Amino acid sequence: MSLLDEVDRKAMALGIPLNAQLDITWRCNERCVHCYLDHEGAGEMTTAEIKDAIRQMHESGTFFLSVSGGEPLLRRDCFEILEYARSLRMSVKLKTNATMIGPKEAARIRELGIGEVQISLYSHEDEVHDTITKLPGSLRRTIEGIRNLTANDVKVSISNVLMTHNAGHGLAVKQLADELGVIFHIDPTITPKLDGDRSILSLNISENQLEQAYHTEEFVGNVGEFCAPASSADTDYLDNYSCSAGHTYVYISPTGEVWPCVQFPMKCGSLREQKFGEIWRNSPAFTELRSVHLRDMPTCSQCNHASYCSRCPGLAYVEGDLRGPSSKDCRDSFVRTGIPVSIQTGTTSRVAQGAYGLVQIAAATGAGA
Repeated sequence: MSLLDEVDRKAMALGIPLNAQLDITWRCNERCVHCYLDHEGAGEMTTAEIKDAIRQMHESGTFFLSVSGGEPLLRRDCFEILEYARSLRMSVKLKTNATMIGPKEAARIRELGIGEVQISLYSHEDEVHDTITKLPGSLRRTIEGIRNLTANDVKVSISNVLMTHNAGHGLAVKQLADELGVIFHIDPTITPKLDGDRSILSLNISENQLEQAYHTEEFVGNVGEFCAPASSADTDYLDNYSCSAGHTYVYISPTGEVWPCVQFPMKCGSLREQKFGEIWRNSPAFTELRSVHLRDMPTCSQCNHASYCSRCPGLAYVEGDLRGPSSKDCRDSFVRTGIPVSIQTGTTSRVAQGAYGLVQIAAATGAGA
């Protein structure tokens, strides 16, 4: 077990919010076709409120902080916020599209000791990338930003989100990442908008394209997972949780709302109404979430993929059932393994030959939705 694994295990046992994502704005200079945010800037926390939120999280045990958006550099106080988090000796990552990172900004990021800058890059072709971002020249500007960062020895990682627009561009983007000297991940995840709009799910790549991505040799070990599973080798897997959200991971919105994760829009409290520690320890929503183990999920606990499925409780929640399956993860599990989903119901076993079979069986048996 690595040191980070041991730290995470202890944080889980002690109920410490070790990891946090703080979105300081949802405004953005891009309008990506697959984005789940609304890009409105109304009600954003002030600089003082954001610093106070960081202080409160730090006092509760948060060490790893991702500062994100929208595009965080649209806020004039972005570097002030980053500097404050670093003054508390927090390990800070910055998520940005890099279009606003010139030589001066890159040098400042290096001076602050930002641990990593995470950037989405959708294609090696201007036309495709810029069509996705709806910002002419964005690929050129993003690559310039990456070069400015690497010239300052800043660690950079590229996330290539796969969708219908760029399904066949993964290998070329990886080659570009190699040429730039940065880390590469593919991410085959398109999620519903935070307002519940599911229309953008039509951008998901096909099952055949997803299978190809999972089994491309160059991508092995580079398929990004949004969050880490909250599990322990010391317990029966049915006693584990499927995700760290709400256990060692927390999300803060630009308006101060506290959620388990950015993909898990279950409001647990507001920093404008309560202190972070009170919300983290006493929120009824967090209490309910933490009470749900794998064995408490009527459908998932009976599935033959249960011990290794990367089920996202946030996506299941958006689909309507915190204790139910996530159709996206049912699909991914089937495609990754090639093993049909089998659900044990009483004395019989039903086998689903397709990626969404688990959800269909759940509906038929009344176990989840």
